Amino acid sequence: MRSTTLGHQVIHHQAERICSSIGTTTHFSEKAERENKEKCRSSSWQIMLGSASIARRQILTEMGYEFSVMTADIDERSIRKEKPEDLVVALAEAKADAIMSRLKSTDQLEEAAQATLLITADTVVVHEGMIKEKPSSKEEAWNFIKGYSGGLAAVVGSVLVTNLKTGKRKGGWARAEVYFRDIPDEVIDSLTEDEITLTVAGGLMLEHPLTLRFVEAVLGTSDTVMGLPKGLTEKLIREAL
Repeated sequence: MRSTTLGHQVIHHQAERICSSIGTTTHFSEKAERENKEKCRSSSWQIMLGSASIARRQILTEMGYEFSVMTADIDERSIRKEKPEDLVVALAEAKADAIMSRLKSTDQLEEAAQATLLITADTVVVHEGMIKEKPSSKEEAWNFIKGYSGGLAAVVGSVLVTNLKTGKRKGGWARAEVYFRDIPDEVIDSLTEDEITLTVAGGLMLEHPLTLRFVEAVLGTSDTVMGLPKGLTEKLIREAL
């Protein structure tokens, strides 16, 4: 895993739009975002978010979109890839397939296709070369967080936008790195007592007040860490329309 030297710049919940799609970084202007949202609002297009994540719902709301929610019921651990980038892309695709199958089985696909872009996403944490998904127990969550203490955790997140009318799919991934101060054991105890820790990749919830105090710096965007990189999502929406 590559290492990066920081100039001790602390970035918390920044507004900067940075997209790292297949390793390429692109900056998106506020004007482009406004035009994209206006295009969606002025047409019959609607957005369906295929995720149960509270953070993803919050981010999409912050982006100014109205949307419906449908979750995908898949066995994420049945899908394995060696590279984290390949894994998160495959999981986002599997989630989209599952939701489309459910819509089709309930005769909702044709109706949804008239007006809907489906957004699915997935996130993993990479620590010391190992992929960390949602912890399966409080003990595993404790060990994950203890491992981040005083060190670095990388976050890799994918976004897939599926046009349910045309079948067009556009996807990509983004990466961020979180540098931590030493996290006391009692803080880790408190974090792992919160059930929400078991619902996020690597047990890492950046926006949790107990976590945020011990974040030294974020290289990339906080929305990538939280599960829905804004710049990448905007780009893929434009491409899928």
